[in-house]
Amino acid sequence: MGEELLKQLAGLVTEARNPETAYLDQLDTLSLLQRLNEQDAQVAGAVRAALESIAMATDFAAASLAEGGRIIYAGAGTSGRMGVLDASECPPTFGIDPSRVLGLIAGGPAALIKSQEGMEDKAELGTADLAALDPTPADTVIGISASHRTPYTVGVVEEAERRGCRTVFITCNPQVDVPGQVAIRLLVGPEAVTGSTRLKAGSAQKMTLNMISTGAMVLTGRVYGNLMVDLMPMSEKLEERSRGLIMTVTGVDYDRAAELLKAAGGVKCALLMEMAGVDRAEAEGRLEAAEGHLRRTLEALD
Repeated sequence: MGEELLKQLAGLVTEARNPETAYLDQLDTLSLLQRLNEQDAQVAGAVRAALESIAMATDFAAASLAEGGRIIYAGAGTSGRMGVLDASECPPTFGIDPSRVLGLIAGGPAALIKSQEGMEDKAELGTADLAALDPTPADTVIGISASHRTPYTVGVVEEAERRGCRTVFITCNPQVDVPGQVAIRLLVGPEAVTGSTRLKAGSAQKMTLNMISTGAMVLTGRVYGNLMVDLMPMSEKLEERSRGLIMTVTGVDYDRAAELLKAAGGVKCALLMEMAGVDRAEAEGRLEAAEGHLRRTLEALD
């Protein structure tokens, strides 16, 4: 595309030069960091302004999980890494199968360690990567592209639309056309270092993806109050956290909490066993009937 692409980029806010950071190289270390921090302080406000569209995306994601579908993130470079990061953090935090929240990145796993910039220019790779997952209408596909134009990401979302998936597109530019049913516009403005969207844009993307996945997990019963009752105790720290959760909710002592966790195999089931006075099989059955919602299960006991 050559000069035409340069003209397109010149019209994007994410590529604009920021007058507030035009002389970074002339500042001492503390002043430099203060200037960067001032720019980062704008991120939360930009996310707050997009909450209505983020809520729609969260409802999509929750519906997909409830229907047995998946949340699939897709992006290139920093945007792709943000999606893979969020997907990788969901299983240990919420006890969900790793196949239910996935991240696609242009260039594949190698791009997580070493930049694979040329891969983002190939829409057909995005189409093929999504097609390999055999997406269905039960899935929610979320494209992430600060600029909005990344061919790989556009290819993924357009393929998702053809497959009848729920679709979301996250961009950091206003008034640009993007594919998808829901557009999330995170308007953080020009970057502190011109065009380096790993800064404010990347931070806004991570915050937004955290909100979507956390919200979806809460809505599908994987959080009780603000407690991670479906966390997987796969390390010593997480085992102790699990016992602590049981103690906090039920009031039992450490030894009883350890006994319940061992008998139940997980925090949520252990809580119901103690609070309802039932065995593991009964607790699991009641939780299944309530679609995994501990609070609904407890309310049904009244």
